Amino acid sequence: MTREYDKLVRDEIPAVIRADGETPVTHTVDGEAYAERLAAKLREETEEYLAEREPAELADVAAVVDALVDAVGREEVTRLREQKAAERGEFDDGVVLERVHEHPPEED
Repeated sequence: MTREYDKLVRDEIPAVIRADGETPVTHTVDGEAYAERLAAKLREETEEYLAEREPAELADVAAVVDALVDAVGREEVTRLREQKAAERGEFDDGVVLERVHEHPPEED
């Protein structure tokens, strides 16, 4: 029986499959193809975390984010993150924006 996946997996998954007595068929990607596969994996892992809310699933999300950050450029992502934090803060305080009321223009 053959199962089709066509998705990015952790580096040691082929060895795990071989240890189970099966034969994995794999190839590697890099560049833009790698970034696209990472983005798809991020979606997959995020959906699993949102469905299950388990720390193990969040660990998968973090691993994919780390790989994606490395693929895009850690220095650039760090710089942008720090810039956004300086301008708008982080997510530490649990602030929830409910609504914004517009003020009428002031008359002269």
